[in-house]
Amino acid sequence: MKGAALVVCLFLAGCAAKPMQQIKTALPVECRVQTPVRPVMPTERLSPGIDLDPFVATAMAEIEIREGYEGELREALAICTAPIAQP
Repeated sequence: MKGAALVVCLFLAGCAAKPMQQIKTALPVECRVQTPVRPVMPTERLSPGIDLDPFVATAMAEIEIREGYEGELREALAICTAPIAQP
């Protein structure tokens, strides 16, 4: 009777054991990229009442500067959000 009880206990213990599962969890990692310095925009230095032609020329120059700055910000963001290489 003791042997049968032992066998039943072993079977029940075997049913309770589950295979190990690997759980992947994202861990926050400090981003070590410096934020690009925001350039001074040309339209910020304009005086009120400026004529239309100089304003348009200044605004066009600002678009070029902003696109360059946005490119730098995108590069920094891409570096900070890139997956970390697994060892």
